[in-house]
Amino acid sequence: MEHPIAILDSGVGGLTVAKEVMRQLPLERIIYFGDTLRAPYGPRPSEEVRLFTKQIVSYLLQYDPKMIVIACNTATAAALDEIKAMTDVPVVGVIQPGVRAAIKRSMKGAIGVIGTEGTIKSRSYEQALKRIAPHLQVYSKACPEFVTLVEQGLYRSSKCKPVVERALHEFKQLDIDTLILGCTHYPFLADAISAFLGPEVELISSAEETAREVSTLLYHRGQLASTLEMPVHQFFCSGDPVLFQKIAREWLGDEIQVNPVVWQIPRFA
Repeated sequence: MEHPIAILDSGVGGLTVAKEVMRQLPLERIIYFGDTLRAPYGPRPSEEVRLFTKQIVSYLLQYDPKMIVIACNTATAAALDEIKAMTDVPVVGVIQPGVRAAIKRSMKGAIGVIGTEGTIKSRSYEQALKRIAPHLQVYSKACPEFVTLVEQGLYRSSKCKPVVERALHEFKQLDIDTLILGCTHYPFLADAISAFLGPEVELISSAEETAREVSTLLYHRGQLASTLEMPVHQFFCSGDPVLFQKIAREWLGDEIQVNPVVWQIPRFA
């Protein structure tokens, strides 16, 4: 059996990455874990996020993955280096792929970044952008209510429009031409965000860019799936499997099975 790609997230947001991996690499098998019981990660202290991420990676390593994708911007900002140090398996985060794409596509050099409180507070995107292109103007804002909409399965409801407009009204006054969706939950709201900001602002999905990075790395490492059989993916969540499965089926368009995982939750969870 082919070694899988392990993808983890604080909840359902990483399904945007999983969907892109499935589209770009249809022969690859995916093991997905969404920590829905403890989502969102954004408001949590970074030490908690690091602990949770290490717990999940330890769980996923039993499946002998050939690559681990931290499909959560908050976890990437808080724990990427520690996860790389704890395993010999290649580890990919979601920040650098989005940064490179935004720099490539921005003509004005004015880039907006939206993300969770933890991601924005870490300044990971701003630092990564300016490390490559110091001249850039970067405007960042936390939009924690977006994650709540998605985790509750309300991303297609009438509640989206007013929440998006309220959160992003200040970006209408800025002369940006590129907006990084610095949370993998946010592509669920891409249509509403684009409708509000207009076609002159290009949205950069870290999900799409991360999937491209995964494809490139697997190719260069000679680890692309060699079988022509369609893979059977596995999805795990730590919270309500019914809601997770509903959202996953809507987003992925497949009849998937979700395997709930019982955690020994730390006292501060």
